[in-house]
Amino acid sequence: AVDKVNLAIKPGQICGFLGPNGAGKSTTLRMLCGLITPTAGQGQILGLDIVTEAEEIKSKIGYMSQRFSLYLDLTVLENLKFYAGVYGLNEEAAKLRIDELLEQLFLSEIKDSLAGTLSGGTKQRLALGCAILHDPKVLFLDEPTAGVDPVARRSFWNIIYSLSRNGTTIMVSTHYMDEAVRADKVFVIDDGDLVMQGTPKEIFSQVDMLKKYRLDVPQVTLLAHELKKSGVDIPDGILTTEELVNCLCQ
Repeated sequence: AVDKVNLAIKPGQICGFLGPNGAGKSTTLRMLCGLITPTAGQGQILGLDIVTEAEEIKSKIGYMSQRFSLYLDLTVLENLKFYAGVYGLNEEAAKLRIDELLEQLFLSEIKDSLAGTLSGGTKQRLALGCAILHDPKVLFLDEPTAGVDPVARRSFWNIIYSLSRNGTTIMVSTHYMDEAVRADKVFVIDDGDLVMQGTPKEIFSQVDMLKKYRLDVPQVTLLAHELKKSGVDIPDGILTTEELVNCLCQ
């Protein structure tokens, strides 16, 4: 699944793992998290060995999987309280941290709503909240905005930037080019191989055949609506030409 991937990540960086479905992005992240034991090679997270010290790594990182894995029959607040207990926060610390996250992630007004009734973007914010309850130094996000509308994706990335500014190292996998270019460093993975790595600018400079096109649409929302009526898979909430182009290129 992953063939001789060699990478180094600095503290506080946002690192994007870009590649198509099945490229090996999730496998790479899961090995670094200590969830999968590599068959060869070595690696360290926060100075801890990913093979021999996997359990200690798990207590110091945050991980958000591709699929929403929280309890649908619990409320937003109940999910947060449950995970606070899992991470070993005492009652006072848990209350302070949960109140902070409810405000930061815009969940205060719906804290008593069942998780199963939330929209896709709101579910992702809740899942992120549960992943960062214990203030992890490293956060792994495995395609966190897959299937989420463009407006929710922008909101989610604003939260990622805020976490990075506070010193959290973030590794995020995606198959959206417009998300990868928001990272400090990009790793392009294809068929298990790390084919390119560098800053977004360096990545683009390595693509010799990259062509640029300009599309001007005076009424983006109207065009998106017409495309959706004709059978094109266009999510709700398209507001800009850039978002429309990104959807059409998937």
